[in-house]
Amino acid sequence: MADMSLEKTKMPEQAPDVRNKNFLEVAKGYTPELAEKESHRCLNCKNPRCVEGCPVNVPIPEFIGHIQKGDMEGAYRALSRANALPAVCGRVCPQESQCEGRCVRGIKGESVGIGRLERYVADWALENNIANTDKAPDNGHKVAVIGSGPAGLTCAGELARMGYQVTVFEAFHVAGGVLSYGIPEFRLPKSIVEKEVDKLRALGVDIQLNMVIGKVLSIDELFERGYEAVFVGSGAGLPQFMRIPGESLVGVFSANEYLTRINLMKAYEPDSATPIFESKRAAVLGGGNVAMDAARCAKRMGADVHIVYRRGEAELPARAEEVHHAKEEGIHFDLLCNPTEILGDEKGRIRSMKVIRMELGEPDASGRRRPVPIEGSEFEMEVDTVIVAIGTSPNPLIRSTTPGLEANKRGCITTDETGATSREGVFCGGDAATGAATVILAMGAGKTAARSIHNYITGKK
Repeated sequence: MADMSLEKTKMPEQAPDVRNKNFLEVAKGYTPELAEKESHRCLNCKNPRCVEGCPVNVPIPEFIGHIQKGDMEGAYRALSRANALPAVCGRVCPQESQCEGRCVRGIKGESVGIGRLERYVADWALENNIANTDKAPDNGHKVAVIGSGPAGLTCAGELARMGYQVTVFEAFHVAGGVLSYGIPEFRLPKSIVEKEVDKLRALGVDIQLNMVIGKVLSIDELFERGYEAVFVGSGAGLPQFMRIPGESLVGVFSANEYLTRINLMKAYEPDSATPIFESKRAAVLGGGNVAMDAARCAKRMGADVHIVYRRGEAELPARAEEVHHAKEEGIHFDLLCNPTEILGDEKGRIRSMKVIRMELGEPDASGRRRPVPIEGSEFEMEVDTVIVAIGTSPNPLIRSTTPGLEANKRGCITTDETGATSREGVFCGGDAATGAATVILAMGAGKTAARSIHNYITGKK
């Protein structure tokens, strides 16, 4: 019998005034009792719209149905057939705009907590050492994957299951891409990422670290070494800046640098090899998920933090949950404000920042109302740190070292709907092709490219 409660089963989490001083995971996850209760809110629809909303087409009613019966292993098998990184997606996917956004329970109440149930099942499998290692026999074909972020890991896992010998080349000293360097520990523990990566290794995926493709090896050299296809999933790690006076001052960070120091190098630990400036008052420029992550990290590092965004709250691109958590943790939102200059002292360090108030005018090309400066409204904000989180673009290294590989004016490698690029045998997906987007969309692209690579290689026989 379905539970017709209009509200999701709440997930336990750390209290705001406790968690804003540590890097432990905020959400504690469902207990078995809470997971079972929430699973019974699913109506097991005959035509599940939720599946249509999932970029990797997880069989949602099927895996939730197993939870209802108490069959956790069955739930994990169903989930992991479609999703290579379920413990990650259960934590960081924007379910509210994807699977849960299509849930019929959301018409007259809250949708089923699909993401929370996905996390529960994936965590249960990790805790009980359950891994889906079903794969086809080795087919003798080799494929190279550049980048070990969500697109690369998904593509590698899909190909390994089909019997391919897959090598992942990762530029950093740890695998995971943005999952490791970009998303904070309190949202996605790195131990979870490591366990998900280890599951791919168990499938036979070879992950080579400290391999900067375009420097150590070129794509042409990968083909010379016997790889029959190459997937580029190198992400979008090149930060953008405001291009205002003062961005070269000491204390100005790109969100990429700041988060990498915090997440990958653990700058919050006293003996870290890469300490970070412990500011008293920080401004984070931007309103997306990366801005929320940077602001919440700075808060945990002891700063009084202000998010400065040129549009209003309704236009914030960040997930509502992340905005809610940031507010609970004491982060200030200076909305309809835009920086115009960062001011320094005689030693080249930040002293303050000039900001002008904005109002929303007519819609721009994206359909959003354009922010317009209010004449005479400029004021000075006292800060000692500025973190710029206004977007990223793909690093040009791979496209500049690969003849015949076309890119658009934003620096993104151009592909067709299958992930194929202008260069034969080279496929691309995720942020390297689209610019910065979500983890699950990158995974969907990796999955699509894996099927295309399979078709490409088998079609050559």
